[in-house]
Amino acid sequence: MRISVSSDMDEPVARLLVRELRSRGHDVHEHGALRPGADARWAACSEAAARDVAEGAADQAVVCCWTGTGASIAANKVPGVRAALCTDATTADGARRWNDANVLALSLRLTSEPVLKEILDAWFTAEPSEDPEDRTNVARVGRLDAARGDS
Repeated sequence: MRISVSSDMDEPVARLLVRELRSRGHDVHEHGALRPGADARWAACSEAAARDVAEGAADQAVVCCWTGTGASIAANKVPGVRAALCTDATTADGARRWNDANVLALSLRLTSEPVLKEILDAWFTAEPSEDPEDRTNVARVGRLDAARGDS
């Protein structure tokens, strides 16, 4: 899977994330502080990773900042992106399953190595729900994106 990763800080957990994704066989494209010379501001690098997903250059993305909140907000401004801030495996599973999230947002402050691995396990194991109610909600979010693009 092609995964874009961004971080506004070159923190150990961000480097661990990249190594872990690669060890799982993913093709990783780095943004922000993870790539020399790139714009490391959280809004810019999160947008860049999210755009990779929206434009089809990546299948998914993982965006990181100190709390994860700013990264998730910036990513969610890109039409077609459904970013979810996940601090545990249960939330990551639900984000993929019920929300068909395509961008994982992580906190550099809160995410330890064991928690990171649990979140990634849940994220990559969960499949988007086929339940009609869940699909209707995801479709509604898509229509919100379309309406925002018209303004």
